[in-house]
This record gives sequence, structure tokens and C-alpha cells, in this order.
Amino acid sequence: MNMKLLITIVLLTLTLTACQAVGGQTTPAVEALPTVVDEAGLAVEGKLVPQAYVDLSFNMGGTLSEVLVVEGQMIEAGQVIARLDQRERLAAAVATADLEVVNARLALKALNEKAEVATAAALQQVADARDAVRQAERYLNNLKAGSRQTDIDSARADVIVLKDRLDEAQKDFNEQERKPEDDLQRAGALSKLADAQRKYDNAVRLLNNLQGSPADIDMAIAEANLSLAQARLALAESDYADVQSGPDPDALEASQARLTAAESALVAAQAALADTELVAPISGTLVKLDLKAGEQVLPGQPAAVLADLTRWKVETQDLNEMEIPLVEIGQAAEITPDALPELTLAGEVESISQLYEEKFGDVTYTAVLDLLETDPRLRWGMTVSVRFEP
Repeated sequence: MNMKLLITIVLLTLTLTACQAVGGQTTPAVEALPTVVDEAGLAVEGKLVPQAYVDLSFNMGGTLSEVLVVEGQMIEAGQVIARLDQRERLAAAVATADLEVVNARLALKALNEKAEVATAAALQQVADARDAVRQAERYLNNLKAGSRQTDIDSARADVIVLKDRLDEAQKDFNEQERKPEDDLQRAGALSKLADAQRKYDNAVRLLNNLQGSPADIDMAIAEANLSLAQARLALAESDYADVQSGPDPDALEASQARLTAAESALVAAQAALADTELVAPISGTLVKLDLKAGEQVLPGQPAAVLADLTRWKVETQDLNEMEIPLVEIGQAAEITPDALPELTLAGEVESISQLYEEKFGDVTYTAVLDLLETDPRLRWGMTVSVRFEP
């Protein structure tokens, strides 16, 4: 029995005795006694609880395939306690989801790369079309002014240079020809070969025209070629305007949506796989284990209790509304276990509840104390006497 309770009983007995001594009559009512605090300080009762503990359960149901620890064992944070039998199936689902993420990323990358190739090809078409317009204009002007030897020499030199470039382009394409038609390197080499062939043909045609005698039909052809070259230039510039902003917006949106969905599916699959394992969130002692291999478990079903028994705290049980103003955070206290009366440990008030409870008609509050010392004989749930220093 603690000192506070003893003093209260004595005072109550004395008061009742005094009332009975007056004419043999009993006083109709007894006034409530004030809280009594002796010189040693306020004393209440409490219970020991670990500084940190957690109740564990699976997030999904299934059959236990293995239990990897035993009750009473010390385990580390992150250590697997038990596994469910769905692990292999869900691991395969994670691998499938991971593959889809890789494929979605590759598809998005290919879409962007093809857009870059298309933009570069369109820009090359514009440059070629402009060059064709210049050649057509020069040829028509030469026909009108009459061929000059310098123009013929220049055209012959162009034929020689362009023939060399054509041969190089043909060689590069031959190295890529066996690749699939949608291969980007093959497509690039083929584009360069076609461009080199076109330029070479135009140079040969110009040289032949310069070496011949102009006629009305030649003039008509030259004018028509110039008009055609100008039309092709306008078309090339229009095509370039269409592709220079990047991939098709609808195709890009669909590809990005596919990647987002794949990444979400992977996260969900990984979470489901993680739920097949019961993992220790803290280091401590497995004080309770209700699992056996082969049995069925349900989501949220209590499976184990893990506690750090190296540090303790005390939760008071009977601080009433008259006593709680005498307690403050940081206040020192002495804790004595009822089972170990010779043991006194130092403590300090860690927190005081804001919410009250009613116990046997009294309004009470819970104060939590940090136990600054420990002893190997301490056990979870032990009743202790707490004396707050004044």
C-alpha cells in the first residue's frame, strides 16, 4: 500500500470517529478530502512497458510456407520472421511487370529517336530541294546565255566529286543492307545513298545539257525542271515544319501513358510480393509468436509481438484531476517495482495525456515516464510505485 493511500485512510477514519462522538449523531455528509502530498512527493502506481514494441500481422492472407524464428529470439530490424506460399507466384508477377516497364521505356525511346531521324531527314530534303532549285536556275540561265567552257568544266568536276560520294554511300549501305528494314542505321545509310544518287544524276544531266546545243525543247524542259524543283522545295519545307516539333502528340501521349501504367503495375507487384513476408520493423526480442508452418493466416490476424526490452518506460494508472497539476514534463521521479522493493530506479516524466479517462467515478490522466536505469529482472507489465519529486 503506498503512502498516499495510507494517509487518506487515516484521515477518513479520524473524521468519521469525530462525527460519531458528537451526541451519538452522524453528520449527513462528509466533505471531499484534498489531495495529500507528503514531504517526499506525490506517489502513484504504474506499469512497466517497453520503450518500443509493435504488434505484427500479415497484410494478406495465405498459407505459411516457413517460420524462420522462434519465440524469445533476438532479431534485427529488417529480418524476415515468416513467409507465405504465394511468394514464387508474386515474384514471377514482379518480373513480368519489370519487363513491361523496360519494353515501355524502349518504345518511348524509339518513338523519340524516330522523330529525331524524321526531322533530320526532312531537313536534308529541304537542303537537297534548295540545291536542286539552284542547279535548275543555273542550267536555265546557261541555256539562255549560251554554254561557257567554265560552266562545262565546273559541271564535269561536280560529276567526278559526286560520283566519288555516290560510291562511298553505296559502300556504306552495303555494310548495313542485311539488317532489318526498320533498323535506324540501315535507314540512314539508304537515305544517304538515294541522296548521293540523285545529286549525281542531276550533275550528269547538267553536264550533258551544257555540252549540247540548246533548243526550244531544252529551254522548255529547263523551265519545267525549275518549276518542279521549286514545287519540291515548297513540299520539303512543309514536311519539315510538320516534324520539327517532335513525335506525333497522340503517339507520344499513348507511349508515355503505357510507361506510367507499367511503372504503377510494377510498384503494385512489388508491394504484393513484400506482403508475403512478415518483416521486423525494429530490433528487439520476439516476445510472442503465434505462427506455425502450414497453417492459414488472415490479413490483420495477430501473428507476433516484438519489443525492445533494453529500455523501459512507466505508464501511470491513477493520477486524478487533483494530482495532475502537480506533475510536469521533465519532472524527476523514483520508480520501485512492487516485486523488487529493494530496487529503486530513476525516471523522468516524458509526456502527460491530454485526454482523460473515468475510473470508478474519478477523472484520471496517464503520465508516461522514461526509465533512466534498468535491471535484468524487470518484466513487461510489472506494477511499480512512482514517487514524483516535489
